[in-house]
Amino acid sequence: MFRMMMSTLGMAFICFGCTHNPQVMIQTRLGEIEIELYADAAPGHVTNFLKLVDQKFYEGTTFHRVIPGFVIQGGDPLSKDKDRSNDGTGGPGYTLSAEIKLKHLRGNVAAARLGDQVNPDRRSSGSQFFICLEDLPSLDQGGYTVFGRVVQGMDVAEEIATQSRDERDNPSEAVVMEKVYRK
Repeated sequence: MFRMMMSTLGMAFICFGCTHNPQVMIQTRLGEIEIELYADAAPGHVTNFLKLVDQKFYEGTTFHRVIPGFVIQGGDPLSKDKDRSNDGTGGPGYTLSAEIKLKHLRGNVAAARLGDQVNPDRRSSGSQFFICLEDLPSLDQGGYTVFGRVVQGMDVAEEIATQSRDERDNPSEAVVMEKVYRK
């Protein structure tokens, strides 16, 4: 909500009740993806994501799971090595409480998690995340925590999804997060 205020210097706009959503850039060999984080909707996830960004945790990790028309997923520290068999199984050693509120729309960024059978509380991975390449209402049923959205670079996310991949949907030529930083 905006309220107009008059000052001795003239007219100014002041925002009451507005929050600033932090933004993060991910640089890859295919281009950059800019993400706006939803601090109000998923404060725990945003705080954790920013902490990992500041620690350079994501740098050198890959988008290890890419499925055209569905998602690209990354953030596993085990994807930094040459052993692709364990990609998608690692993290920082902790999980996060679910903050399931938002829908899985094209461009939204959500935390990965283990399935309900072994994770009935729907706790999120401490580091792995995915970007929705389409609206995915089927994921709204199972519930994942959406904590951001791509504001620039969906074309890059789409290009990542078109890379040739193996039977585990891992790109044949790694798509590395070369630099990840706050904007």
